[in-house]
Formats: sequence, structure tokens, C-alpha cells
Amino acid sequence: MTFPLNRRDVLAGAIAASAASWTSSAIADSSVGPFALGPAEPFSFDMLKERAKALSTKQYVPPLQPSDSDHLRGMTFDTFAQAVFKPEMELWRDVPGAQKVRLFPQGRYYAEPVAISVLENGQSRLIEYSPDFFKMPDNHPLRKLKTAGFAGFRLMSRGGVSDWLAYLGASYFRASDPNDQYGASARGLAINTGRPEEFPRFTAFWLEQNGSGLTIYALLESQSVTGAYRMDSRRVQGGQAGAVQDVECELYFRAPVDLLGIAPLTGMFWYGENSGHFRGDWRPEVHDCDGLQLWTGRGERIWRPLVNPPRIVTNSFSDENPKGFGLIQRDRDFENYQDDSLFYDRRPSIWVEPAPGWGKGAVNLVQLPSQNETEDNMVAFWTPEKPVVAGSVINARYRMYWGVEAPPAGDVARVVATRVGLGGLGGRDLDLRHTKPGARKFMIDLEGKALEDLTRFDGTRTAVTTSRGTISGVEAFPVVGTNRWRMMFDLSDLDGQPADLRAYLEKNNTQLSETWIYEVFP
Repeated sequence: MTFPLNRRDVLAGAIAASAASWTSSAIADSSVGPFALGPAEPFSFDMLKERAKALSTKQYVPPLQPSDSDHLRGMTFDTFAQAVFKPEMELWRDVPGAQKVRLFPQGRYYAEPVAISVLENGQSRLIEYSPDFFKMPDNHPLRKLKTAGFAGFRLMSRGGVSDWLAYLGASYFRASDPNDQYGASARGLAINTGRPEEFPRFTAFWLEQNGSGLTIYALLESQSVTGAYRMDSRRVQGGQAGAVQDVECELYFRAPVDLLGIAPLTGMFWYGENSGHFRGDWRPEVHDCDGLQLWTGRGERIWRPLVNPPRIVTNSFSDENPKGFGLIQRDRDFENYQDDSLFYDRRPSIWVEPAPGWGKGAVNLVQLPSQNETEDNMVAFWTPEKPVVAGSVINARYRMYWGVEAPPAGDVARVVATRVGLGGLGGRDLDLRHTKPGARKFMIDLEGKALEDLTRFDGTRTAVTTSRGTISGVEAFPVVGTNRWRMMFDLSDLDGQPADLRAYLEKNNTQLSETWIYEVFP
């Protein structure tokens, strides 16, 4: 499994922090692998927190660019792929039951190295870089570097055929579970997304076996913040198969931050069934997530379909002690993508479950316009209500699920499709006399236990509101030949302005479905 590049990785290279200050001497007497390790040094998460705190009191020093980095920055992706990690150099390769780890080399978008250490019995040892870790041509750019290092690492599946978790570039990491396919990603922290953005970077890692996977410790650094991270990572089998990570971070701020993103998630949405007649490609849909799902502190379930907007758009969903949020890929039907190379139907969803006590704040969704599928243009994260100033300290804990579905919504029906087209009757009269100029029709399909045994004539209705314009043609009915219901309505009279829509299915003042939220652009 290869780890795909994206726009964020490119931007992150400009603010990468140096790991060159680490020193070590060769010690190779370890069960970790047949390579040199630095001297043993005491390590704990509390010590890492203290280190991050101490760094935050000092002025941030941007990393020095390697004097010979041109060898890397001119490297093509194909050349980067020629440096193949040797399986015999795998970390913990000969330890029965241990999680095996392979390392990434430096490359075009990952010119600055990260320090990677192994941790056993409270003692850490730095892994010393050698070109012997990689099989590569004699004239490969990595062989021309006077000093070199690692760019990241990945956790291998049994048999070493593919990987299930990878860290590479800035503070990005991704899991491919449960369908062995990478998609949306997570980050350690987001700062000022959608504005002149700052990209904090993991500058050092410590890897520790935990019996069921790997515990990953990381030091995060940037102009405004330093942070200590602990991420217990494991795989879960069975009905809710996927990767699970328990994350704790402690952040120390050097400077104020206008828009802070805790537990940021990043994905790509080019177009979907809600994009109307837009087709920039032969495939029916192209995205690795199709909605933001929210479970509020009050218990409301919300579904916000993603769109490729005409400009940068930030939507905030205020909440207190949220139960969860995530970038979700609900559409799992191959027929809706027809892509047998990138397999968008297999992309994992990401769900964040906050620990109790997050308090007041907002889940922010930042949508950036995109002209292709190579850019991660969807970002979701939590922003605390309390402003971040120089000297602020934030501790956050949460659990991340990488998988096919977010946690079950109980009996509440889920939104499974959103379609947008011409307003009016449409389709019933070929001369379009029944369409409304400038009006749009919304068709929202639902599935779920709450819809069982309902009929069109027993009082079930669509409850819909808009911040602007006129709603008409409101209906709710079962879709013939399926187990779905459909909410339908028209929106008109926008006068060239955007509008916020909100809809759900209800009966006798009881809400039967998620709340569907949508922003319409003129």
C-alpha cells in the first residue's frame, strides 16, 4: 500500500522543524532489529510534556534547510518510490506477536527528517539512519545527501504485504482499515485553516509495543505551539472492524491563535450525486468522504452533505460536550464511482469520540474549492470557545475510529443520498412547463428502523426551514421498490444570495431521522 501525497503535505514542508539536534552513538545489541541505535535515555509521557512546555517558552527557530536538499526537492514521485524499505530491516521483525514497523525515506515533499526512537521499559533509543535501510539505485538522490534521515513510518499488516497506519508529512497520519484502502486523513493539530494557514509538524516520534498494537508518542512544533502526543493504536476485528486510536495531547501556546482545530480531519470531495449536472470526469462521483456527521451534546444527530464550494466556506456548529463528529464515506456502492483503481467505495470513514469535559465550542467545517481529486479540500475539527492566547495550555483526549461506518444511530433514520436539480415537477412534462426558473429541487433519501411500517398517509411529513428564499412543493413518501423514504421540496427566490437549509422527517411532532443541514450557493 502506498501513501498518497496531497496539497497539505506540500505546504507543510515550508514550516518543517529540524530533528538535527539529536545526537547518538551506535549500539546494535537490541531485539528491535539489525541496525544501530543510540544510547538508552529515560523517557515518559510526563517527560515529553515537560519538554514541550520548555520549548514553548523559547522563541521558535525555523528549521535550517539542508544545504544539499536540491537532490530531494527535484525528486519525482517515481524516483521517491525507487527507495524501497528492506523487509529484513523491519522494526521488531523477529519478535513474535509484535507490531512490525517500516520507515519512510526523505523525499520531495519530506525534505526535513524526523527523529524516530524505539521505547522499551522506559528507555528510548534513537534509530540511526543508514542507506542500508533501503534498496535503491546507485544514482538515487538519497545517496547524494551528506546527511539524511527518515520522513515517517508505517505499521504493517501481518505478512508485510500492506500497511494499516502511516505517519508521513507535517502532522498527518492515515489508516487504511478495514478495506486496505487509504482515504481521508487526520492531523495532530490545525491552525487557521482556510486562512494563511500554519502547519504544525511532528518533529520526533517514540514507538512502543503495547501488546495489541503500537503506542506512538510525538513532539509537535510550529511558530505558535508546541505539543506532546500519545496515541495508542490498535486494530479491531468483527462487526465494527477498523483501526482505533486513543489520543491524548497537551498543547502549549507561544502565540495567540485565531482558529484552533483540535482532532482535525481532512478529506477530498470533488463532486457527488448532490453536484447536479456537474461532470468533470467520466466517473459518476469522486470523493473519499461525502458528509460531516455530528452527534451533539444534546443528543441530536446531524448530517451535513459535503459540497465543492465556489469559494472558501467555513460553517460552525456550536455545541457543548459533543458526543462525536466525523468525516464519513456513507456511499459504499461501487456502481456510484466506477473506479476500479482508486476504489472510492472502500475509503474509510473517520469518527472522533471526545472524552467527557470538552465543554463549550464548535465543530468547524472548512470547505475549499477544488478543480481535481488530488487536493484534500474538506477539513473538520473542534474549536474550544475560550480564546487561545500566548501561554494558554490545552489538554485534550479523544478516541478515533477508522472504519466503514460511524457508531450506530439507533432507531433514527440516516440520510443516504442528497440530490439537487431543477425546481418544479420536472420529468413529468418534457416541455418543462412545470419547472420554476431559478428554483432548485431537493430529494433527500433516508433509511432506518424508524421508517418501518410507515405509510404515505399516516401523517409522516418533511419538516424544512430555510434562512432565505421560499420553500414549496414539500412532500415525504416511500420510494417504490426500496426500503427508503424520500423528503422532497423546492427552494426559490434566493436573489443571488446563499441560504442555509434544515430538514428532517417527523410524525406527530416526533423526529424520525437525522437533521439534514445544507448550504445552497447562488
